[in-house]
Amino acid sequence: MTPTLWSCLVLVLLSGLAASGFPRSPFRPLRKRSLPEGVLDSTEVYSTKISCMVTSRFAHNVVTTRAVNRAEKAKEVSFDVELPKTAFITNFTLTIDGVTYPGTVKEKEVAKKQYEKAVSQGKTAGLVKASGRKLEKFTVSVNVAAGSKVTFELTYEELLKRHKGKYKMYLKVQPKQLVKHFEIEADIFEPQGISMLDAEASFITNDLLGSALTKSFSGKKGRVSFKPSLEQQRSCPTCTDSLLSGDFTITYDVNRESPANVQIVNGYFVHFFAPQGLPSVPKNAVFVIDISSSMYGQKIQQTRDALLKILEDMKKEDYLNFILFSGYVTTWKDSLVQATLENLQEARTFVRNIQSSGMTNINDGLLRGISMLNKAREEHTVPERSTSIIIMLTDGDANTGESRPEKIRENVHNAIRDKFPLYNLGFGNNLNYNFLESMALENHGLARRIYEDADADLQLQGFYEEVANPLLTSVETEYPENAVLDLTQNSYQHFYDGSEIVVAGRLLDEDLNSFKADVKGHGAITDLTFTEEVDMKEMEKALKEQDYIFGNYIERLWAYLTIEQLLEKRKNAYGEEKENLRARALDLSLKYHFVTPLTSMVVTKPEDNEDQTAIADKPGEGGHRESAIPSMAYLTNYQPPQTPYYYVDGDPHFIIQVAEKDDAICFNIDEDPGTVLCLIQDPVTGLTVNGQIIGDKIASPDSQTRKTYFGKLGIANAQMDLRIEVTTEKIILWNGAVQSTFSWLDTVTVTQDGLSVTINRKKNMAVSFGDGITFVVVLHQMWKKHPVHHDFLGFYVVDSRRMSAQTHGLLGQFFHPFDFEVSDVHPGSDPTKPVATMVVKNHQLTVTRGSQKDYRKDVGIGTKVVCWFVHNNGQGLIDGTHTNYIVPSLF
Repeated sequence: MTPTLWSCLVLVLLSGLAASGFPRSPFRPLRKRSLPEGVLDSTEVYSTKISCMVTSRFAHNVVTTRAVNRAEKAKEVSFDVELPKTAFITNFTLTIDGVTYPGTVKEKEVAKKQYEKAVSQGKTAGLVKASGRKLEKFTVSVNVAAGSKVTFELTYEELLKRHKGKYKMYLKVQPKQLVKHFEIEADIFEPQGISMLDAEASFITNDLLGSALTKSFSGKKGRVSFKPSLEQQRSCPTCTDSLLSGDFTITYDVNRESPANVQIVNGYFVHFFAPQGLPSVPKNAVFVIDISSSMYGQKIQQTRDALLKILEDMKKEDYLNFILFSGYVTTWKDSLVQATLENLQEARTFVRNIQSSGMTNINDGLLRGISMLNKAREEHTVPERSTSIIIMLTDGDANTGESRPEKIRENVHNAIRDKFPLYNLGFGNNLNYNFLESMALENHGLARRIYEDADADLQLQGFYEEVANPLLTSVETEYPENAVLDLTQNSYQHFYDGSEIVVAGRLLDEDLNSFKADVKGHGAITDLTFTEEVDMKEMEKALKEQDYIFGNYIERLWAYLTIEQLLEKRKNAYGEEKENLRARALDLSLKYHFVTPLTSMVVTKPEDNEDQTAIADKPGEGGHRESAIPSMAYLTNYQPPQTPYYYVDGDPHFIIQVAEKDDAICFNIDEDPGTVLCLIQDPVTGLTVNGQIIGDKIASPDSQTRKTYFGKLGIANAQMDLRIEVTTEKIILWNGAVQSTFSWLDTVTVTQDGLSVTINRKKNMAVSFGDGITFVVVLHQMWKKHPVHHDFLGFYVVDSRRMSAQTHGLLGQFFHPFDFEVSDVHPGSDPTKPVATMVVKNHQLTVTRGSQKDYRKDVGIGTKVVCWFVHNNGQGLIDGTHTNYIVPSLF
């Protein structure tokens, strides 16, 4: 699952007082009437530009500020930028009067020695990093000579994580003065195509924003530009202070026609996976809540408020319980209970009465919750296809019972045994966050700090929303054997709705013709396998757009993910393993010029004709960076069987192959678009297949010349309470009331007892009800701008051995053995189509020799099938008349 992740940037441009020992006050800038607008204390920031380039979620951001000292003596100019905790700084340069002073990334210990040496010589100035909720602060100040200009440029990179179905870039803008040239520019390139793009600002009215903001997207490219003029920046028409103070937010998402997307550039690949339309896996949730005396007051009230809101979001298929711990442990119920309306009402009463008192026994509280989940699974009191999670909230350290952090971690890990994730929420700062994080990570979860603020209850709710809808469990991504190296994490316990799994790696052979990526996982009803295949030649064509993107972005994305995951593993490693993980992460950090917890950026800058050294470190949450855990996927391929017996395809042409005769009979059904026909109905197996007719875009008034096809198919199994609706755009599977939706762009296999559904991307779909019943649906795609034809479907019965003798329908009636005789074959009006007399089912019919196509193996060309054509809607061949087979709906 992914935590709440933003691409954030807070830009604060301040000019200080002269560097003469006076303190700098950024909140009370002096305005002198004799100075031009936009000039504070003789220092003018005349240009600020934030340039964001996003390619396949990987963001490359450059913040550039230019200032000039208009005073007659040297002045201190400061540059403050707050950037996301999830970002790595990659470069910083100072340019003064055309001379550039670059930053260099060095191992932290080496940088520290260089920094301390400079300090001992009295040469250093401040370059400070500090953490907030989602941000880290970068600050540098420099003395600028009278009349001189200075340019600050900071570059950072990060992978945007998908949260609640969107990617978000969050820019907090605070220039503190009017800036002659102020600009935010974001260019987004997504090979999957951009589905939505929006931008908004909290500090400016929509009227003013509209004239300063432009946003557009088309196909794979999107662009946002915000260029307020000086007049638009004013807080009022006659004011000289700026209203640019607040949030500027860019939100976008990509097309999800296919659940997966693989991109390959210069020997590196990235695999994105985010399926849609799947039903949620029922969850068994245990909430372990600290009610010690330190939670008294606002904290416990906010906890109660958050739990009450969480109860509103519980689904009836879920199971839950509450464990309260202080010096002792209490439970709401002795075991997990289903989230029925009655139980939820009782739970609300329990939550409203939660009070705080006593000590903090984290160990016993967690072990009670873990034991309850294990017991429910062992005794089968929760659904077989459900998943378990445990969420703990605490505001302090253990101080009674087992209070040694390392022993608590050992006890918890031994109890969970890798069966479900543990999520730890640390309320406030008075706790050992590193302990909570390590314990969560080694149990496949994560830790999150809940800040003591008025919105703490919303923070708690927000976290729950991220894990509320698991769509898949036990997710594994697989790639061709011996084809990839240095793979990032490729297995996950859960994939949560609205998130995205990202896996990257290196190709062993860069000269591959194709590359296949599979994702497998357990869904709410069935096991699923998704497949994505990449044609390397097609990928090369896509790279012609490379001038739009920056550098080897997939390689840097791979390095970013690898470093991030190595650092996470290092937190729970010991001895030689810990050192090896550190060495690998350090090597990559230095190679790719990333400021990580293992490196620092050293900036040498001129001060009073001497160089000064400043250092930028990477802080973290409680000493560590907040982690990001992706999610995952799976797949398989379908190969069509060899010989169909009965099918309907085209206009619609029904073809009945009679094996005993080594021959075939065919007929058409002419009905109005919208008519639904019964193809198969078997009261014994409970199987029914119906098809709805569509017409051409331009309908012919003559029923003899009009073309009709099947545009929808409904496959139902009453015994399994299963329905499958197939259209030319998507496949919807209902298992009871639970719905799963797939696209024809998917390659996926869905399996459960007695059922297998395989979608072969843009080609066909196979449905098998155990051994002896198999159908194949073929997709015919027309040119989208075709003046006449729509996309349509073909339906093939390739195995009907297990269908009963009572099966009927336009196709089903022919599953039983029948015979026919053809005689008096003679030329017809068309010499290529002989005419004959057929005796079948005690009827004597005039038939014409012709041919149709079998499109199972090649949907474009098809295979020719010769048959005897029965005229007049199959009259005399089918039982009754064709109108007897008209039904009111697909199901």
